[in-house]
Amino acid sequence: MAAGPRKVTIVAFPDVQTLDAIGPAEVFTTAERLEPGSYEVELVARQRGPLRTSSGVALLPRRVLSEVRGPIDTLVVAGGVGVYPALRDRELVAWIRRRARSCRRVTSVCSGAFLLAEAGLLDGRRATTHWATAEELARRYPRVRVDADQIYVRDGDVWTSAGVAAGIDLALALVTDDLGPRVARDIARWLVLFLQRAGGQSQFSVQLAAQAAERRPLRELQSYIADHPRDDLSVPALAARCAMSPRNFSRVFARELGCTPAVYVERSRLDVARRLLESSVMSLDEVAAAAGLGTAATLHRVFRRSLRVSPGAYRRHFVAPVPERKRA
Repeated sequence: MAAGPRKVTIVAFPDVQTLDAIGPAEVFTTAERLEPGSYEVELVARQRGPLRTSSGVALLPRRVLSEVRGPIDTLVVAGGVGVYPALRDRELVAWIRRRARSCRRVTSVCSGAFLLAEAGLLDGRRATTHWATAEELARRYPRVRVDADQIYVRDGDVWTSAGVAAGIDLALALVTDDLGPRVARDIARWLVLFLQRAGGQSQFSVQLAAQAAERRPLRELQSYIADHPRDDLSVPALAARCAMSPRNFSRVFARELGCTPAVYVERSRLDVARRLLESSVMSLDEVAAAAGLGTAATLHRVFRRSLRVSPGAYRRHFVAPVPERKRA
């Protein structure tokens, strides 16, 4: 335990993304309730008074930047649509640059990475941000090594995360680093989080990546694929269910859903495997078979390729630890 509470200072600005600030604040304040004396959390801004947010809900910072006293353990810079005007706020950028020198770690949520980059804190480092702004971050700040498809990235004492809800994953990782995985799991349970995600996971879930087809036969096929992962889901079999030739089926499917049938089927089977790992005590071979992926070796390859974590690591990051199977 650190000597005294770790001071977490969250920096906001007009039109900040509400959850970028509130998400990490809830994680750290929950940690303080569960482990008294662990954190002291404050929201700060350059302006005094209520702060307009992206959702229209006003936030009331505890103090303005000039009133922040004492050492900061963890500096969190939020993001949001207001980040672009904030980049022109030289006083704000200079304050972040100056205070970062004495912080144990500096972090950003979503497009807050732009403010860290503007302050020169990401030069030569790996970083991530919201997927929609990653290309712009790389273009504006060519000295930053942008990884556009990570939940969060740690490069030394600088941590950056993807957009909005990923700030919660980042905060849980910071708590894990400070207080251990048990406390982080307890926080996740308290906040009724479905899953604490590892930093190396893709920003896109299978459900978010998938589109709904316009044609009714393809929409019905999507439901069939989700409900029958162990069936023959080859192109000829799927084409037959839609009364189409395999060639025409593949062309229409790719045009409407943005990927080949094979890729879609693998994503759907991966989704089944994820749910089973999150909610069951099935072995990896059993999960692979139930998801239509055959063997544990195939399951491992699909997880590594799509999520950049192993099935075992994915299961260990689930909020509620899975109990060991009893031996007969």
